[in-house]
Amino acid sequence: MQQAIVGFHTDEENHWVAELACGHNQHTRHNPPWTERPWVISVEGRQSMLGHLLNCKKCDEDAPRDWS
Repeated sequence: MQQAIVGFHTDEENHWVAELACGHNQHTRHNPPWTERPWVISVEGRQSMLGHLLNCKKCDEDAPRDWS
């Protein structure tokens, strides 16, 4: 299910995590060459992705929210 990014935070290992409108979290790592997300490493890049839709596997699995 597609959900909008509403914010970001870092996890305990300093990896960026997207906060989705549904209340789930999703890692948004920039880990070349496997995952290319250069926008995640700057404030401007992350702000430009607010509202962008990501596929939320947790919604597909009917998982409980990560945050309220």
